[in-house]
Amino acid sequence: MLLAFSVAPSGTGRADASVHDAVAAAVKVVRDSGLPNRTNSMFTELEGSWDEVFDVVKRATEAVEPFGSRISLVIKADIRPGYEGELDGKLERLEQAIEGA
Repeated sequence: MLLAFSVAPSGTGRADASVHDAVAAAVKVVRDSGLPNRTNSMFTELEGSWDEVFDVVKRATEAVEPFGSRISLVIKADIRPGYEGELDGKLERLEQAIEGA
């Protein structure tokens, strides 16, 4: 399973409304999980079994709790049984298709 998620608090009380400290806490949970992962400016992607991935998302969400009075969580999943290494594999196939176009 590939899963992309974004988690952030609201009601932080910060004048600049920044959430980078909370996001850093969530991303640390993801990186410490040992699952293949990638973070960009909008989402964190990870790959693993259903139980592994959702356990990490739950713990990352819990890591954000101390930073605000409310949490926003967005999840998108690609569930394709029998496939592994798709975090990079999908991008490699895309680049090959672009080069062949």
